[in-house]
Amino acid sequence: MRPFRLKIGITSKLFLAILLTCIVVALAVSAAGSYSFSQGFLGYLNEQESQRVESLRPVLARAYQEHGSWDFLRDKPRTWFALIRPPGLPPPPDAGNPPPPPGGSLPESELTGLNLRLALLDAEKRHVIGNPRLSQGAQLKPVEVDGAAVGWIAMVPFQQVTTGAAMQFQEQQRQASWVIAGLAVLLAVLVAYLLSRMFLAPVKRIAASTHRLAGGDYDSRVDVHSGDELGRLAEDFNRLAHTLQRNEQLRRAFMADVSHELRTPLAALKAELEAVEDGIRPLALSTVASLQAQVATLGKLVNDLYELSLSDLGALSYRKVRTDMVEILELAVDAFGDRFAEKGIRMHLQLPAGGQAFCDADPDRMRQLLYNLLENSLRYTDAPGTLDVMLESDAAAVRLVFEDSAPGVPEHMLPQLFERFFRAEQSRSRATGGAGLGLAISRNIVHAHQGEIHAAASSRGGLRIEVVLPRTEGVYP
Repeated sequence: MRPFRLKIGITSKLFLAILLTCIVVALAVSAAGSYSFSQGFLGYLNEQESQRVESLRPVLARAYQEHGSWDFLRDKPRTWFALIRPPGLPPPPDAGNPPPPPGGSLPESELTGLNLRLALLDAEKRHVIGNPRLSQGAQLKPVEVDGAAVGWIAMVPFQQVTTGAAMQFQEQQRQASWVIAGLAVLLAVLVAYLLSRMFLAPVKRIAASTHRLAGGDYDSRVDVHSGDELGRLAEDFNRLAHTLQRNEQLRRAFMADVSHELRTPLAALKAELEAVEDGIRPLALSTVASLQAQVATLGKLVNDLYELSLSDLGALSYRKVRTDMVEILELAVDAFGDRFAEKGIRMHLQLPAGGQAFCDADPDRMRQLLYNLLENSLRYTDAPGTLDVMLESDAAAVRLVFEDSAPGVPEHMLPQLFERFFRAEQSRSRATGGAGLGLAISRNIVHAHQGEIHAAASSRGGLRIEVVLPRTEGVYP
């Protein structure tokens, strides 16, 4: 039995991630604010107490001058509290006086119980009166008479809020902090929901289109609404879908072309053999020659397919040596001379002035390249026509140019001319023969030699193909 796994969508994950982040930040800010307020409030109260202690120093100094010692305060807490009571403050209720009115105001130092945390020490810092439990953190202020310390007033620092008013104020501030934190969490929920929808809406569209594309719907596209990373991702997806759609169209066209090219000679072979078998046509040399021609057509198609597959995989063998392109070009032109003359196409060959053009290349592959280019011009140039073949050489490269006469290739098809399985179906139709593989093989051969091959409109009304092969620096004159 497979274990149950809770599936959470990316929208929920992003929503929860943003929400939890905002909640943590809100709680941290609230806790930090509450702590900061508490410490600041205590610091404020301690500052008030320090000022109150400073005001007591001259009062205690005058009392010491009046009595000559601290004996008048020993074991007399009422005298001590009366001495340190703030001016204008009524005596304690147990002295026969009524308590202060509820609406009356007391100094902040009195609200914190400062009097109970004060103590008086003599000049040798021995306890005289007041709080007997002094900690090491107690603050000491000297009581001076004629510039000499006759005593010390000690104050235990205020550590926490204990009075009703102060505690009520602190609680109000704490509640306000939590209310603000709650509102921040609610705002975080809204922001997380909106952000998750805003960010993931284009991702969902891309995911849906990807699913359709994986199912074979190559017309699937994503609407681009932004210029950010998601927008660029959508554009890349659209380009990918367009490429896959185009490759699928080329694949289908190629399969149709190959099927046609294979079926035509096979049908001719079958008809010829059936005619011989039925005795309709005698088994003469002309019949054998016709059969051999059909077999040769099949063999060339199969060989082209094999060569293309090897070149696409980079499995063609290349043995590059110092090669004279002039010599190879002259041999290729001579080999095609009779065929061009029979079709009524004149060839003009232009060679470099020096009579040589060396480059680092495989002679067999260069011969195959030239045969493919010459075959392309022979098949697709109308008679009477012209083919100009030019070879140029300089210190950097060897340039080979083929320019034939009409018909030409539509301009929008030129960038696709060297793609495998591509063939213009109008001016250069299948009726002239070929499966549209020669230029694809030629491109792979040129690229294997680190060269470039381009197609453009010819000044004679046909096609111009230019091949540039680099020369190895320091090897050739």
